[in-house]
Amino acid sequence: MITKLKSWLQDNLKQQPENDNALELDLATAVLYCEVIRADNELDKQEQDLMQSMLVSQFQISEQQARELIHSSGDEAKHAADLVSFTRLVNERCDAQQKNLILENLWQLAYADDHLDPHEEHIIRRIADLLYLPHSQFIQAKLKVQENLDS
Repeated sequence: MITKLKSWLQDNLKQQPENDNALELDLATAVLYCEVIRADNELDKQEQDLMQSMLVSQFQISEQQARELIHSSGDEAKHAADLVSFTRLVNERCDAQQKNLILENLWQLAYADDHLDPHEEHIIRRIADLLYLPHSQFIQAKLKVQENLDS
């Protein structure tokens, strides 16, 4: 599943083969982000725009490349049986600080439309569990994002 998508991304995002590990991590992270914005069964423009800007910033890619990554990760998310293959890559290649950044980004995406759907919270909880993040970190990230929204 990831191999086919990685090949497509290499062709379309013009990544070099030596960047395979980074490309796989980009894709895995984008799929997790996609799962959150799809959780409430509404593809909100605010969520999509925020995801695009996150991908541009986090992975140093162009806006066009981010749009292509969103499109391909959305397709991958629709066909994925579970999140394990994606979270396994994140666990293998990210340290605790990077995983916490991903968690905070997930919360930002969930709140992008000014409404936290229970399905969004549930998927973030599942992802946090699969990333071996403690519940306290799950709550701290949520509160941090809420505080930033209130300011």
